[in-house]
Order: sequence, then structure tokens, then C-alpha cells
Amino acid sequence: MTAQLVNIGFGNSVVSRRVIAIISPNAAPIKRLRDEAREDRRLIDATQGRRTRSVIITDSNHVILSAIQSETIAQRFSPNCNLREEDLKEEK
Repeated sequence: MTAQLVNIGFGNSVVSRRVIAIISPNAAPIKRLRDEAREDRRLIDATQGRRTRSVIITDSNHVILSAIQSETIAQRFSPNCNLREEDLKEEK
């Protein structure tokens, strides 16, 4: 997968290659993860004051909050929901 910017809402973007996971913010472990990231100054709030609807984890261990649904962001990565074999291979 080539590195590209993916819109996470309100003019904010992330580099696609840096994203490890896109998850729903409702579970208690995710809330703890968000609180720990805030304490460690690794939290990026991209919600523009709106309700958090997804949490994005990056390879640099940053936690990004977005007001866009997880499913919507995932579709922006791969509109056809297809993964190519080279997307799964680790870069050296």
C-alpha cells in the first residue's frame, strides 16, 4: 500500500501506512487506553468538540480520536474492502 493521507474528519488526515487499528471507543479497555495516552501526552483529539466515534491507533503508539464512524474510516482506506497481498507484507 502506498502512503496516502486518509481523511478522519473536519480537515484532519492521517498517513495510511502509520495506522495500526481503527476501533470503536465504547469498551472499557479503550477508555483506559485513551486515558493513559492523555497522561503520556500521546493523545490527539481530532473531534473538533464533537462526540468520539472512533479511536485510531498508530505505529508510533499515538491515539487519535475522531468524530467519524470506524466503518466509514475503514472504507476510506479500501473502498472495495479488498486487501492486496503486497499490502500485508511488512516493509524492510
